[in-house]
Amino acid sequence: MGPRCEAYWPTRPDHPQRRFGRFLTYDKFSYFCHILDMPRHHRSLDREGMLSAFAALDALLEQHTRLVVGGGAAMALAYHHPLTTSDVDGFTTPGSPPIATLEHLAKRVASELALSPDWLNAHFVTFTHVLPPDYALRLRPVFQGKFLRVDALGPEDLLVMKCFASRDKDRSHALALLRGGADASFVDDYLSKVIEQRLPGADRAADFFDDVREEADL
Repeated sequence: MGPRCEAYWPTRPDHPQRRFGRFLTYDKFSYFCHILDMPRHHRSLDREGMLSAFAALDALLEQHTRLVVGGGAAMALAYHHPLTTSDVDGFTTPGSPPIATLEHLAKRVASELALSPDWLNAHFVTFTHVLPPDYALRLRPVFQGKFLRVDALGPEDLLVMKCFASRDKDRSHALALLRGGADASFVDDYLSKVIEQRLPGADRAADFFDDVREEADL
């Protein structure tokens, strides 16, 4: 018998999970949700949940893969910022399989751990053009398995991406990175350089950085 679904146990008496039995496995419950076009309940990812997901993904891999994570995953894994998220922003490095080829394995992990099917966000790579070209020099290791290695973006590079995103939720992350020792001069110099290169969004990123640095009193 599979694991109990008590974490997803609904309170409404007429909910189909109650009608189909108290001890449905998550996979069976997901099947019924699919048949009935019902929303499924997925676990959020905290630091330990991310590490468990990486371990499960590692167990499915058959070739060495290096994954670089950013966003909230990097904040939680490398910089111990307390948060939960529905997905992990990541991209694979040259020499590794393209991240799109990992999606079917990630979906198997999602089914096993009751995560969102898109917990590994392959679209993150489309935003990495804003990274400094030498970002690999500052990567922080966060997981090592038999086949899977995961590194987080360095604090300066993660801060650059936060500045380009410029969302409300990025402000607390940017402040945490600055107060945690990220090199503000490096980020300032890089943003000035990409402004000169007319990189789209660089002006807004620099304004966001100035605001955050002022708030951090740096």
